[in-house]
Amino acid sequence: MASETGPQRPKYQRIADDLRAAIEAGQYGPGDRLPGESALAQQYEVASLTARQALKILRTEGLVETKRGAGARVMPFSPIRRHGIQRLSRDQWGSGKSIWSADEERPTTIDVRVETAAAPVHIARVLDVPEGTAVCTRSRRYVVAERPVMLAVSYLPLDLVEGTAITRVDTGEGGTYARLSEIGYAPVHFREEIRCRLPNVEEAEQLGMPLERPVIKVCRSAYADGGRAVEVNEMTMDSASYVLEYDFDA
Repeated sequence: MASETGPQRPKYQRIADDLRAAIEAGQYGPGDRLPGESALAQQYEVASLTARQALKILRTEGLVETKRGAGARVMPFSPIRRHGIQRLSRDQWGSGKSIWSADEERPTTIDVRVETAAAPVHIARVLDVPEGTAVCTRSRRYVVAERPVMLAVSYLPLDLVEGTAITRVDTGEGGTYARLSEIGYAPVHFREEIRCRLPNVEEAEQLGMPLERPVIKVCRSAYADGGRAVEVNEMTMDSASYVLEYDFDA
């Protein structure tokens, strides 16, 4: 299984390349155990520490999980395919379905916290309110198959949503956008910005992921008819848990 390519690459990276290729080829399936550090060290004629570094790369990428005394196993988790355009269609939330259900059918635990807080500078700018204006915040943590996959915080103008179901933990069928529609502020336009960075300590702890693995940061702004911003949603996703899919006509 030793690679003949990239002779200048460190040995641990070449070992990781070989194991990654074997996983992608189906030689190791979900839940299968990979060769241990000693076996890899012997096979590649390297030190055990070098083999350990190779397995650490795969763990950082989210391909394997490692447990003391159990070695490394291929992650059994199938990434969520996030349908970036279809999920926001009015046909989705307007028919009482949640946006989340457009992407994922597996049982999901969503921890929700609703609060009133001062709008941060960048949020106030999008919502077109003075810095420090009180806004409604909806914080969520999504867990699929016992694996945390995303953190999200929505910011909504308090003068718009105060007294509505949006300020409750359970917003009802169709979620926040259906409730905005009921008060005459249905979203008609969305804008998303996507970038990647390493997580901070708090994000890594909440998502149960290593600090070396990037997160995907998605910031979505929703606009009602007339151009008023009615929500800013900041999402932090474990990059190993997601595939971002955008399907649209030319």
